[in-house]
Order: sequence, then structure tokens, then C-alpha cells
Amino acid sequence: MTGAVVWLTGPPAAGKSTLARALARRLRATGRVAIVLDGDTIRAALVPRPGYDEVARDGFYRTLGNLACVVATQGAIAIVAATAHRRAWRDAARAAAPRFVEVYVATPPELCRRRDPKGLYAAAGAGSTLPGAGVAYEPPVAPEVVVTPGGEGAALDAIAAACAIVTAPAPPRRAPPAHAGARGGA
Repeated sequence: MTGAVVWLTGPPAAGKSTLARALARRLRATGRVAIVLDGDTIRAALVPRPGYDEVARDGFYRTLGNLACVVATQGAIAIVAATAHRRAWRDAARAAAPRFVEVYVATPPELCRRRDPKGLYAAAGAGSTLPGAGVAYEPPVAPEVVVTPGGEGAALDAIAAACAIVTAPAPPRRAPPAHAGARGGA
């Protein structure tokens, strides 16, 4: 089977990680190998830990995209849950991936601020580098799936269907004709 990259993007606290874990469970239940690459988890595992300035973010999201592509080329579905607020980073991953499904988790900013599980919005002040608070978030132009609050179940169905389409096995190859053996001549 062919692997794929499924990139869940949206503002901080949109629900990307929760959706990624649910998608992984659903895909694994169908026998697919699904690996969640959560931006926060990967960021914490890297040494040295990437910063949040524009240069560090550029390096981090390009590395995350490359890692997802490596996973996908091994036949797994790499589920990336990361804001990646610049469209160019997601587009670069799309160009490099064997197959790519972009999922826009379109949670309104006011709901993200209310959720705020990590206190990011509360801590964001003047000069903040938080996408959606101090730094612009560039939504996808043509995502394969759009998720809205309350529509997560339907979105999981749509994402799983998109994964099934993009990861369908290639048609079987025809076996080469059998040879009876070498024929020698004298």
C-alpha cells in the first residue's frame, strides 16, 4: 500500500491533536499503519529545541514535513497535527509527499481562545508570535477536507475516505512469463 501525509492545520487550540488521535485510531482499526506527528511532541523531542522566531519556525516546519514524507514513503500514513501558519510550509510538504491530504480545522478564533488548553492566548501580549494572535495564520486555499466545530464525526469519515482514495494499492503487476529453462546449443 502507498503511504500518505495527512496534515491537520488550523490555529492553536483548534482541535488538531484531538482529531489526529481519533483519525489514527480509525485508520488502525482498518489495518493501516498510522503515525501521529504532533507538532508539540516533535518540537519537545528535538535537540536543540526549536525556537518560535520566524527562522526557527521555518526550519521546524520544513523538518516536520520532511519527517512526515519519510514516514509516508515507508507505506504508513503520517498524520501531522501542527499549525504551520505559513501556507508555503504545507505546500512544500505536499510537493514532497507521495500522497497528501490537507485538512483545515476551521475553528473560530473566539472558540480557540476559550479552549486555550496551554494558556497560549492568555499569555499572548503585545509583540506575540502566536499564530492567530500576533502572527497571521494563512488558511489553506483548497484543502481536501474542512473541519468545523461540531462536525468532527463527519470530518473523520471524510478524512478516512480521502486516505482510502489516496492510499489505494496499485493494481497488481502481471507476472513475467515463466521460462522453461535455459536452452543450450552446441
